[in-house]
Amino acid sequence: MKNVTTHRGPLLNLERLGSSRNGNPRFRMYIGGFHCVTQPDSMLGYEVQNYRGKDVVATIGTHYGKATLNSIRLA
Repeated sequence: MKNVTTHRGPLLNLERLGSSRNGNPRFRMYIGGFHCVTQPDSMLGYEVQNYRGKDVVATIGTHYGKATLNSIRLA
């Protein structure tokens, strides 16, 4: 993961994407002014559902040219 930056704000617009090849969930979301997605087969796909509408601190980087969630925690 490249260009990792930290963002703070509410987790909004949690949208379910198609599952990964192994059947794990993927999501597109909006955090602190940035749109990002979860990586395929990442535990974050299960974790982000618990943070919907709450203030979070997230690190977002680029992975294969897409803004991708690297980590997330409550603010």
